[in-house]
Amino acid sequence: MTQTRVPAVFIRGGTSKGVFFHGRDLPAELARRNEIFLAAIGSPDPYGRQLDGLGGGISSLSKVVVIEPSRRPGIDVDYTFGQVVVDAPVVDYGATCGNLSSAVGPFAVDEGLVAAPDGEALVRVYNTNTEQVFESRFTVAAGKAQTRGDFIIPGVAGAAARIRLDFLDPAGSRTGALLPSGQVSDLVTLADGREIEICCIDATTPCVFAAATDLGLTATELPGDLETRGEVLACLEEIRALAGARMGLGETAAAISGASRASPKIAVVGPPAPMQLLDGSTLGAAAMDLSVRMISMGQPHRAVPLTGGMCLAVAANLAGSLVHRLTRPGAGGDIRLGTPSGAIPIGAKVHSAGPDSSVERITTYRTARRLMEGSVLVP
Repeated sequence: MTQTRVPAVFIRGGTSKGVFFHGRDLPAELARRNEIFLAAIGSPDPYGRQLDGLGGGISSLSKVVVIEPSRRPGIDVDYTFGQVVVDAPVVDYGATCGNLSSAVGPFAVDEGLVAAPDGEALVRVYNTNTEQVFESRFTVAAGKAQTRGDFIIPGVAGAAARIRLDFLDPAGSRTGALLPSGQVSDLVTLADGREIEICCIDATTPCVFAAATDLGLTATELPGDLETRGEVLACLEEIRALAGARMGLGETAAAISGASRASPKIAVVGPPAPMQLLDGSTLGAAAMDLSVRMISMGQPHRAVPLTGGMCLAVAANLAGSLVHRLTRPGAGGDIRLGTPSGAIPIGAKVHSAGPDSSVERITTYRTARRLMEGSVLVP
């Protein structure tokens, strides 16, 4: 059987990798697009390895992106993100990817969708998943986005050129409100009768946060250790589903679990504490303002999904939230998140006033690199 060639670029953005497509090269029908995406990434794979595609068997390596010139005033390109489920024939558009957002601006310049003179480029991007705008700033030389540089991000070996991302007015990405439940803190009752305090926030993506100690955790566990604790992961999924219903993302907790693994995201948080990192080194408590372990598509993340980290930085700046209580006193707008790969700084400009709180912008820094270009082959 002859395979079909579809132009594509394989790119690392932040701590994720994904296959980037031009909208013009894809069929208009979503079902046909999804067939291409599933074949390109290698899903569904009951073995969890995606050997028959470009995916890597975990959520951060199982992603696709579609870029198109934008017709919206003041916007350069439209960006659509698809999370490809590893073990099911599903492409989830319920959330965006902050890490791959870092590669959108450079892709637009390198592909000739945006003309940029040498120096600092500014690309304004509309994300169709959240219907929100972010700005990407990076260096251009000889008409191409620069890759070499001295900026290092936890979880990625080596240094590269820095990319600044500013997410503008990011509250209410899916629910329409920064506090979808109407309050800074909520209580949910689990099937075993336990009552757990949670914090439900929607900024760049809906998230629910719980104190690690309430679940017998420290928020310093390595991802591999968490993966062996099925009862803990099941409990986190129960909390995620209950919170999703509380946030209005579905009518019932069962509907949330059945509809999307991507939204809302869930994380456990704790105060600053020494932690062993994936590279074998130790991150001291003084190097962070908050410790976090986040679940992505049912799996403990090796660092933190960037949108989830940005939402967490907002929660840390909301007075009265459990996240704020656990954050280092006086941390201010810039929050250093202690993750399994190292400390990740994220800035959030939050106007905190209880139910009337608002978020002006969230700023973070990433790197990206084009790995391969050409065509993906689809049976």
